[in-house]
Amino acid sequence: MQIKSEIHRLLSSSSQLLKVASVSLALLTTSAHAVDVTGAGASFPFPVYVKWAESYKKVSGSAVNYQSNGSSAGIKAIKTKTVDFGATDMPLKGEELEADGLVQFPTVIGGVVPVVNLEGIAPGQLKMTGEVLAKIYLGSVLKWNAPEIVALNPGLKLPAEDITVVHRVDGSGTTFIWTDYLSKVSPEFKEKISSGTAVKWPVGLGGKGNDGVAANVQRIKGAIGYVEYAYVKRNKMTHTQLKNRDGQFVQPDDLNFKAAASGADWAKTPGMAVVLTNQAGKDAWPISGATFILLQKTASNPENTKEVIKFFEWSYANGAQMAADLEYVPLPAEVIKLIHASWKSNLKDASGRALY
Repeated sequence: MQIKSEIHRLLSSSSQLLKVASVSLALLTTSAHAVDVTGAGASFPFPVYVKWAESYKKVSGSAVNYQSNGSSAGIKAIKTKTVDFGATDMPLKGEELEADGLVQFPTVIGGVVPVVNLEGIAPGQLKMTGEVLAKIYLGSVLKWNAPEIVALNPGLKLPAEDITVVHRVDGSGTTFIWTDYLSKVSPEFKEKISSGTAVKWPVGLGGKGNDGVAANVQRIKGAIGYVEYAYVKRNKMTHTQLKNRDGQFVQPDDLNFKAAASGADWAKTPGMAVVLTNQAGKDAWPISGATFILLQKTASNPENTKEVIKFFEWSYANGAQMAADLEYVPLPAEVIKLIHASWKSNLKDASGRALY
């Protein structure tokens, strides 16, 4: 009886050791396949990239570390090969992509939104036009009860206080979308300021990133700024209505961002560099835009580039609801097919082997 008991004890002990060994081997295998990658750039998509990265790590073990430091920084970082991917809200033109050996593709669509800090004004209550916004950012409309604003908002009690303009201080794709729109609706704005990731503002104070602009607007009574809509929702900010190209006053939301993108010709635009500002359509939000990823055509670190591809492929397949929850518009299936085709034909290692 004692012999049987001892045999049972030894077998049980061996079973436990085998279980521990199996778990250890599984952990080692997961660790061996986990590849950590880095990206930098646009703050516009930062909320959704963080959400995707958190979920992706749970299923893959791989970490996607993203620094939200502005589109200009993201473009510079991928060109100098200090990150595995760059991110920008200002798409690079085909000739620049070719010259620098880069591949570009969109990830989500969103909207840039005017936000204000005005006592007694509810979110979505104040009406604005692009022409008036341009005058505010040019410094020619200085008070909240200026005739141009009062005429748009009959019956709304507007204070006789100064307008404090807030803009981005860093090179920013959000600024590009904002200034591209204002340049399209205001010849004076186009002549004096024009569009770009960084421009010379005649008035106002700067904030770094969407977070910096949001913080300044919330801190300063009478302030106006521009941020990506996810930041409006997250910070419970007071946004404005905006008159679109069809003459309709619209509110910012994912359906109106989608309406602005409905006529985009991704396939025929070099580098898929579609700009979605001031689009036609009664429901179109006029300051909509896609955000983009940049990769090296010939990867300096093929394994990391493969992991970046896996991350965005997983995000397209599994992250649509996460994007929608943050008020972004997921890409249509036909656009994702174009992206897959671009990866297959353009992304190579140093020997010319396809990475996808």
